[in-house]
Amino acid sequence: MIAKTLMVQGTTSDAGKSTLVAGLCRLFARQGHNVAPFKPQNMALNSAVTEDGGEIGRAQALQAVAANQALRTDFNPILLKPSSDQRAQVIVHGKALTTLEATDFWGKQGLSYKAKAMKAVLESYQRLTSEFDYVVVEGAGSPAEINLREGDIANMGFAEEADCPVILIADIDKGGVFAHLVGTLALLSESEQARIKGFVINRFRGDMSLLQSGLDWLEEYTGKPVLGVLPYLDGLHLDAEDAIPQHQIQKQQTKLKVVVIVLPRISNHTDFEPLRLHPEVEFSYVRLSDNPKVTDADVIILPGSKNVIEDLRALKSSDWHEAIQRHLRYSGKLIGICGGYQMLGQVIADPIGVEGSITHEVGLRYLPVTTTLNSEKNLKNVTGNLVIGQQSIVVQGYEIHCGNSTYTDFCQHAIELDYPSGSVLDGVVSDDKQILATYLHGLFDAPDSLKAILEWAGLTSDKNVDIDKIREQQIERLADVCEQYIDIEKVCEF
Repeated sequence: MIAKTLMVQGTTSDAGKSTLVAGLCRLFARQGHNVAPFKPQNMALNSAVTEDGGEIGRAQALQAVAANQALRTDFNPILLKPSSDQRAQVIVHGKALTTLEATDFWGKQGLSYKAKAMKAVLESYQRLTSEFDYVVVEGAGSPAEINLREGDIANMGFAEEADCPVILIADIDKGGVFAHLVGTLALLSESEQARIKGFVINRFRGDMSLLQSGLDWLEEYTGKPVLGVLPYLDGLHLDAEDAIPQHQIQKQQTKLKVVVIVLPRISNHTDFEPLRLHPEVEFSYVRLSDNPKVTDADVIILPGSKNVIEDLRALKSSDWHEAIQRHLRYSGKLIGICGGYQMLGQVIADPIGVEGSITHEVGLRYLPVTTTLNSEKNLKNVTGNLVIGQQSIVVQGYEIHCGNSTYTDFCQHAIELDYPSGSVLDGVVSDDKQILATYLHGLFDAPDSLKAILEWAGLTSDKNVDIDKIREQQIERLADVCEQYIDIEKVCEF
């Protein structure tokens, strides 16, 4: 079996590549096809743990769900996780290899690396094409980035190597959609231009008849068809690849205020979607530069971080350091997830420079925990029991961290995890019951654990959020729109 391959590239980042690939994956799955998502190279701080014990970008995890497939590393063979403006952790086939300086990665040494990366990409791609009917590929950023074209493995470099057709998508909501499409096409080589089989325009609002003259001109000027115009989907709630959601969800009546501090290298903020969507939770992201108004907040959350020591330093040098202390004095609740958990301890040590040159940093010192970062990353899908007060609630999620934390004093643990080797105690609930900290991502995903944590925070409610159910509803909604507005028959002819 050799799969039929179709690639989606965008004129810009956030043009709609991820959502279009997810929609197409669900459409093909509905038709009974065995379909796989694929992204050769991704740069993202939101990731997911796969069934085969690695990690991939969050967008590919969503696309796998849309395709009705278990998560596997072949769906995203190269993942770059920036730890600073100049450094990125390189993950190949789900496993972190090394940290490269950005200048090395993109410079002369980088070309040698890219050749190795392309080899890994093609190994994954060949495995998928031998197993699936369809492989729907997502590009990265734009194929017209002149400075990144040499040795490209993410866009046209891959498309040329795999000899696959390409759909080019652009976001009309940003403005300049025709310039984006025509300009991108003009910057491609002749053979690359020939790979573009048609255009999709994304996030259109208003009367379609007002756009028609532009579509006619675009087809005549380029000689390529417009395959569809997707409407703006207000309130589409799908896992974000990286960007922090900017819009506030309008809610009629809220009873609990939760803020998440956006650290400079925040990771896996998708943890908090159930809280953001809960109808009785006033939820917001706040940046370190924002003026703290913590006396108004019931719960403050410290999220995961790709560079925990530098983010801890940034936090301690901001007004939020003192604001957290004040928040706790006034009986507020504080939650730390993964890197946030490590920050709440006594010390974080990085003796071998896993995340940078800083080898030691004193923590916020709220919990009897010390953490040492090491090169071997913990990657596990896990289940267990959340213990808050007298309650014991089944939870499931995943671990994805480089540090091992040890306890310096007796404490109440937050979760008892079920490992193949036996039970493992994780996290801490502080003696005064104000702080909850854990390595477990996905803590809020299961409705029962979400409800228990909200009750611990002071909200007793008969309303709840099932993020898995919402995700499935949104994927179906997206697929319905793709089916209605895209010429799928023409797409399948490529």
